[in-house]
Amino acid sequence: MNHGPHSHADEHHQHHGSGEKDLRVAETNIPLPFHDRIRPVTTVQVWGWLRAGWADMRAAGWRSPAFGAVFVALGYGIWFGLANLGMLYLLTPMIAGFLLVAPSLAVGFYEMSHRMEQGRDPSFRSALLSFRHNTFHILTAGLVLMLFMMIWVRIAALVFAVSFPYTNMSGAALLGALGSADGIVFLTVGTVIGFGFAVVAFVFGAFSLPMMLDRRSDIFAGAIVSAQAVFKSPKAMVLWAALIVAFTGIGLATAFLGLIVTLPLIGHATWHAYRDVVEWDDPPPPSSS
Repeated sequence: MNHGPHSHADEHHQHHGSGEKDLRVAETNIPLPFHDRIRPVTTVQVWGWLRAGWADMRAAGWRSPAFGAVFVALGYGIWFGLANLGMLYLLTPMIAGFLLVAPSLAVGFYEMSHRMEQGRDPSFRSALLSFRHNTFHILTAGLVLMLFMMIWVRIAALVFAVSFPYTNMSGAALLGALGSADGIVFLTVGTVIGFGFAVVAFVFGAFSLPMMLDRRSDIFAGAIVSAQAVFKSPKAMVLWAALIVAFTGIGLATAFLGLIVTLPLIGHATWHAYRDVVEWDDPPPPSSS
C-alpha cells in the first residue's frame, strides 16, 4: 500500500503542531522587563540594610531627624484636624494608611543617602526638593499612593457602617463598640482588608521610588522592578516588611515622636536595600542638582 502522501501530510502536520506548541511555550516564558537586573538577597543582608541606614543617619547629622520631624508635624496636623471635625474615628485607618504612603514620604531620605554615596553633602534643602530629580513621575507615584490610601479609608468607613449600622461614627462610639461581638468582627474584617492593601503597596512600592529617583524611570517600570525583587527573595522581603511595620509601629505608638528616628532609619535603609537588590550596568542619568 502507498502511504507516501498521507505520511508526508501527517509529518507536516506533526511538525506544524510541534512548532505551534514550541511557540506557545516560548511565549509563556517571555521574561519581564529588567528581570536580569534583579539580584536575590538573604535575610542576613536585611540586617545589613539597617546598619547602613543607621550609619547614614549618623553621617547626615541633624538633617535626617529634622526631615523626619516634618512628617511628624504633618501627622499632628491631621490628628488635630480630625479632632476638630469630630472625625477621630478615622484616625486608626489614617494611621494604617500611613504605611501605604510612607514610600513617597521617604524620597528625601533616599536623596540624602544617594548624595552621601556620591561623596556629596546631604543637605536639608536637597531632601525637601528631592522630587525635582524626576518631578512628574515621583509626584504621580505620590498621588497614586494617596489615592490608594483614600480608597482604604473609605472602605474602613464602609466596614464600620456595615458593622455598626445604628452607631454614630464617632471616636467615643467606636471605642464603646469594639468590645462587642460586632466589634470583634469589625476589627477582624478591617485587619484582613488592611493587610491586603499593605501587601499590594509593599510589593509594588518597596523599591519603585528609589529607582524613580536613581534612574528617572516612570511609575510602571518602578513597580515592575519592585514586584520582581519581592517575589525573587520572599524570605528576605517578608523580614524586611515586618521590620518596616515594627519600626513604624514603634514610632506611631510614641505619639508620632518616635517617627523622628524610625522614619529616617527605614528611609536610609531602603536606599541600601535598593542598591543590593537592583544592579545596573550603565550609569544613571546626570543629577540635576
